[in-house]
Amino acid sequence: MLEHLTKETFKEKVFNFEQNKEWKFEGNIPCMIDFYADWCQPCKMVAPVLEELADEYKGKINIYKVNTEQEQELAALFGIRSIPSLLFVPTDEKPQMAMGALPKDSFEKAIKDVLKVEKN
Repeated sequence: MLEHLTKETFKEKVFNFEQNKEWKFEGNIPCMIDFYADWCQPCKMVAPVLEELADEYKGKINIYKVNTEQEQELAALFGIRSIPSLLFVPTDEKPQMAMGALPKDSFEKAIKDVLKVEKN
């Protein structure tokens, strides 16, 4: 089960946007954040893929979910216009956004290229 972030846990684990103007990642391993809504059909298609990736990359990356209906401030902060939107957050560089229900191999490529993480 992927961890759902609230505004408070987002500030602790990803980015404290109330304290920092410049991007400063708070985590110690790269992460992906799935911005979704319960009514979104493509989001439901992506969910099991993200669960698989969470198992396959356990200890190397964290995968979080943000419900855009409940956490509208976070959705607005990242300019989320369409869902699913996935934010790839490397430890030392600025995050990158991908939109849409991507196939698993596209996620794996982004994990390798953006997050600089290889599968075991």
